[in-house]
Amino acid sequence: MMDGYVVIRDEKIADVVIGKNSSADMPVHDVGESVVMPGIIDSHVHINEPGRTDWEGFETATKSAAAGGITTLVDMPLNSTPVTTSATSFRKKLEAAKGKLFVNCGFYGGIVPGNTNDIQPLIDAGVLGFKAFLTHSGIDDFPNVGLLDLEKAAAILSKKNIPLLVHAELDWEHQGQSALEDNPTSYKAYLNSRPKEWEDEAINMLIDLCDAFKFRVHVVHLSSSNSIGPLKAARKKGLPITVETCPHYLFFSAENIPDKDTRFKCAPPIREQANNELLLEALNDGLIDFVVSDHSPAPPELKKPGSGNLKLAWGGIASLQFSMPILWTILKKNKFPVEKLSEVMSSRIAQFLSLDHSKGKIEKGFDADLVVWNPDKKFMVEKKNIHHRHKMTPYEGIELSGVVEETYVGGKKVFDHGSFVSSPSGKIILRNS
Repeated sequence: MMDGYVVIRDEKIADVVIGKNSSADMPVHDVGESVVMPGIIDSHVHINEPGRTDWEGFETATKSAAAGGITTLVDMPLNSTPVTTSATSFRKKLEAAKGKLFVNCGFYGGIVPGNTNDIQPLIDAGVLGFKAFLTHSGIDDFPNVGLLDLEKAAAILSKKNIPLLVHAELDWEHQGQSALEDNPTSYKAYLNSRPKEWEDEAINMLIDLCDAFKFRVHVVHLSSSNSIGPLKAARKKGLPITVETCPHYLFFSAENIPDKDTRFKCAPPIREQANNELLLEALNDGLIDFVVSDHSPAPPELKKPGSGNLKLAWGGIASLQFSMPILWTILKKNKFPVEKLSEVMSSRIAQFLSLDHSKGKIEKGFDADLVVWNPDKKFMVEKKNIHHRHKMTPYEGIELSGVVEETYVGGKKVFDHGSFVSSPSGKIILRNS
């Protein structure tokens, strides 16, 4: 970190000057000892509009993003109705987003059985990547694919610089599933029902697919530390495979999750502390490329809080607004510098999305997407301060480090010390637009 000032003109960074401002011919906004950083980019968010706007929606999602220092989101293709598996449904998504974006927003297309012919039209329409599931997605109209489906997609995507993002779990019947049937409120039983092997086998399959077609494959929300070794070997071989994880896999551990608390249910599950410490090491080493929220909200009744039934509850962690301070709390505890936070929540994600010519850095000519925050201040996560549509989150009542003070999108201040100070001015981001 260093003293300096950023000159903003016409939504862009016109200049970056190191040292104190000596010019008297321009208005200056002094943020004191706070950090000015490139805006956070979250490339894994379930916004759910159109069709399930009662779950979240563009307005509430992008407001909560701005409150968390996030200036660009990428929306997943499922949980909305219709799902984004064709150019026609993508146009409906774009129409639904108009006039509601407080931050920038890009989109993924979906790959499901039988929609191979929709891949190229979605590419032409501007999606930033494609998402597929190897296990049931939770939504019947977004079914999981098999290897043949992925090979068909790979034959197309290998000719484009566009990533395939995969939920990597290959499910098969085992004893842990029947144990969950017998004890559906036990977190240990839920954890054992989705073993590491599901994830490890799926990732090995993706490594082979990446090797065969030499195209960009991305593993979403890595939770199994067992897969670090195979992924490292694939990287050493030069394969273009990338990896993300999420704050909840680093912040929480299975040993400390109480039974019946369905707020913690997600897939893959939050694993043991020793596993999660290895994930943090992999993040530090660069094997895990970046950290994203996988914000997956739902109406509270779908989380089954009364019954505590982990088998029936909707799986997903709501945390979009707090992903940056959550990760900073972890990094600060482990003596990582602020620059590491910016790297794994902004610059590397911009590179992954092929937006690194305009986002993820404070440099001349880049978009003036900025967050001003104080890394030393702390705050308590409370319902009254949550801007997600629904306030249910496992982080409620937890003190976090890193207070977001101001968020700028295209040089325009959107969020200012707890208040939203502009109308929706975020842009729709399309590939090669």
